[in-house]
Amino acid sequence: MEAAALEPVRAAAQAALSEMPVDVCVQPWEGRRKRLLIADMDSTIIGCECIDELADFAGVKDKVSEITERAMRGELDFEAALRERVAMLKGLPLTDLQRAYDERVVLNPGARTLVRTMAENGARCVLVSGGFSFFTTRVAQAAGFHAQRANTLIEDGQVLAGEVGVPILGREAKLAALREEAAGQGLDLAATLAIGDGANDLAMIEAAGLGVAYRAKPVVAAQAHAKVDHADLTALLYFQGYAATDFVTD
Repeated sequence: MEAAALEPVRAAAQAALSEMPVDVCVQPWEGRRKRLLIADMDSTIIGCECIDELADFAGVKDKVSEITERAMRGELDFEAALRERVAMLKGLPLTDLQRAYDERVVLNPGARTLVRTMAENGARCVLVSGGFSFFTTRVAQAAGFHAQRANTLIEDGQVLAGEVGVPILGREAKLAALREEAAGQGLDLAATLAIGDGANDLAMIEAAGLGVAYRAKPVVAAQAHAKVDHADLTALLYFQGYAATDFVTD
């Protein structure tokens, strides 16, 4: 079934259930179970924005959080906004990165079950973030991802330099990651699932076979194939036809 043919059904289902705490996914029955998961990290797989938490340790959280919010709504150029925020972190001790991870970073409900279940059923799972590799390496391991891609914070061994490595991983790089990972597995994009919440996730969400907006900004929710506003991340397993008895929870 062509995507355009699904739109009237999706609109009708969403309208009928709009007053209820129910997440809707309208898609063809065939091919529901995806072979590649590409997931955003901040405010998707984890419950915070890591750069905002680092800014808290640096004493500039209000300024940085405002820029983060505008960038995620698509109101600012992502790369310029990232450079501006990272510059405010200049001089932050590297020990505060570990403190931020230990004290602030928590997997969102259902994240590990989503990744582990898809992985155990043969799907490749990749964490792709506009955030920083310090956090993605740890979150990827905690959730069970096969691989991760992210930006790099420049440092001198003791403190942050206030700069981010280039090229910056943003909207187009996330789309490229989806395409490259699919090609590497010999998959058509129809066999892929992408999930995120911010404007820099939109291109990969639109290109994936199933693109899901998780607690997302309006610009993302309006364009995604499905939204998760109420359930936890195991909703993505139900969307694919998994039963609760299929979930890998260890």
